[in-house]
Parts: sequence; structure tokens; C-alpha cells
Amino acid sequence: MSASIRQNSGAAAERVAAALRDELLDGAHPVGTRFREESLAQRFDVARHTVRSALRLLVESRLVTHERHRGVCVAPLSRQRIDEVFDYRKVLELGALRLAQAGGADLAEVETAVENLELLAAREEPLAWRELTMAHAAIHERIVAASGNPLLMESYRRCEDELRLLLTFVRPDFDAATMAAVHRTLLQSLREGGETAVDALADDIDRTGRAALLHSLTRTETAARLLGH
Repeated sequence: MSASIRQNSGAAAERVAAALRDELLDGAHPVGTRFREESLAQRFDVARHTVRSALRLLVESRLVTHERHRGVCVAPLSRQRIDEVFDYRKVLELGALRLAQAGGADLAEVETAVENLELLAAREEPLAWRELTMAHAAIHERIVAASGNPLLMESYRRCEDELRLLLTFVRPDFDAATMAAVHRTLLQSLREGGETAVDALADDIDRTGRAALLHSLTRTETAARLLGH
């Protein structure tokens, strides 16, 4: 295969992966959805090996999972998965915040990200869920960036898409106005600095994020029991 063909194939795989990623982050594919190579190849008018490459990119981002003999699907929410992601976030973000404090970092970019979320909340036209989670992720990304450590930023981006995917499970419990108010309060605590800031960020990760997902999981498990599943 020539270099140009490989390049075109890679670009096509990234295009398919990007389209599916947007759909996943909008909650368009519920738990258990299986991605079949043949139907995706027809939909996107690409070869099956291109679809296979695209799905591999999504697996690497932990947006979908590959099960032996069953293919690629949207994995269910689990306590282990929630704790893995939020423990990772907590270590990363609190460590980054302490570095930012030690370096006297300016939080202007964090405030700008909060303001962007508030603008979304004030918008009258319909808001895509992935727009909201992108604005939310930008706030936490700016907190990590305030550390001035590019390796921490790289680590944060490694979990960013999966975190946004998990937030689709709490969609019934949050809207843009609620998320904007929560993060405006967080910003005020971050500006106070010291342990007040650290405690506020830990509380946001644990009580706002992790707790909301665990509540969603409990609700799903209860509904499944009532249905006899």
C-alpha cells in the first residue's frame, strides 16, 4: 500500500471516529449498542478495514469496549469505572491545583471558561449535550493548565472524552444553568486559594460528579430489578 493510500485511509478512519465520537458524547448510542462494521461501512461509504481502524480509535479513548467474539459496543456504567475515572481526575486535578497555587498562577483562563459556560446557559436555541460537556471540560482543563505542566495536561486529555461520555448518564439531573451556577461557586472558592480552593475542587469532583454518577447507576440498577432483569 502506498504512503498516499495509507494517509487517505487514516484520514477516513479519523473522520468516521470523529462522527461516532460526537454521537456518543451526545448520548445517541445507549448502553449495549453494538457497532457493526458492515452497516457502518455502508453508512460512511468506506471500506470495512477503515471502520475497524475507526473503532480501534474509539476503544483506545475508552468510549467503547471490544468484547471477544461479540465485537465493539457501548459499555454499561459500573462502580469500578466511575471510581477509576474520578480517582484519576482527583489525583490529577488536585495535584495540578497545588502546583498552580505554589507558582502563583493566574486563574483568568478558568474564569473565561466559566463565563463561556454561563453564555451557553443563557442561550435560547437548543443546546447539544456535547457542547455543554465540552464547556464543562474546558473549565477543568484550564485548572490543570494553570499548573504549567504539559505532562499533566497530556494526562488530563487522556481521560477527557471518557469523562464526557460518563456525563451523558447524568443528563436527566443537570442542565446548563445548574452546571454554570456550580462552577461559578467553584471559581469563587478557587480564587480564595489555599485549602479552601483544594477542598472546593475535591468536593466538585466527588459530590457533584462522582456522586451524581453513582446515583444514576443506582437508579438504573433499581429499574432493572423492578423489570426483573
